[in-house]
Amino acid sequence: MGSITVLILVPNAGDRLPRGLDSVKWADDIFCVVDPATNDGSDEVAMRYTPHVVTHEFINHAAQENWAIDQIETEWTLILDADEWVTDELAARIKQVIDDPKSNDLYYIRRFSYFLGKRIMHGGWERDYNSRLFRTKKGRNTECRVHPRIVVDGTVGRIHEPMLHDAYRSLPEFFRTLLRYTSWGAQDAYERGKRAGFVHLTFRPFWRFFSMYVLKRGFLDGYHGLILAGLYGVTVFVKYAKLWNIERLAKEASSVVGVVPDPDAPTRPEGL
Repeated sequence: MGSITVLILVPNAGDRLPRGLDSVKWADDIFCVVDPATNDGSDEVAMRYTPHVVTHEFINHAAQENWAIDQIETEWTLILDADEWVTDELAARIKQVIDDPKSNDLYYIRRFSYFLGKRIMHGGWERDYNSRLFRTKKGRNTECRVHPRIVVDGTVGRIHEPMLHDAYRSLPEFFRTLLRYTSWGAQDAYERGKRAGFVHLTFRPFWRFFSMYVLKRGFLDGYHGLILAGLYGVTVFVKYAKLWNIERLAKEASSVVGVVPDPDAPTRPEGL
């Protein structure tokens, strides 16, 4: 029988963490890695469920997970965000996978997300699969600031039984996330050699809205779908505006001190 550790990175998420921890009590180990900036008692919540709670310096999401993976001794690892939880159907499927020696080395798990209290079933969110379950010794996180993913040198499969995600409970929460992720995304893009042009600042935001709301039928989610598609269009515009700003600052400073990063880019997450 395979053994498994559930890895959870813990920011300020004390109001959501219990549901996720309750859903994985069946695991051999629950490993919670706490951001030192956490100040809402989330670490105390985690310690009610597992003794395996460690505070570790946060650099970025990928680096934190890679550090934690090196500490895990079980054959399998399941990564769970602090605002996610595992359904009974998914738990049963995971147990089947880890008990089968012929299983793949990595599995992408389907995820259903909630936006302002409503489960979103269209707009592309219904097709959301994330690399979360993997053989510990074979998995590693990609080194990028935004949407890192686990990769393996081995076989990959999919699990359709879903995990659930309480993504955004309020618009202020969405905008806080927008500010962080657009800064990180712009910096990642700049380091890959990407530059912002007229099309990026005009067509791409509109296309993101049109794609989510019309082509992917976000309109079937009512006002929630309309607002979500609009916010994603705004997110694309802000990301490329920040990329353009990085370019502008780099050009102004290059003759003196070389390329400079976006001064608005944060170094750590502030909650979820």
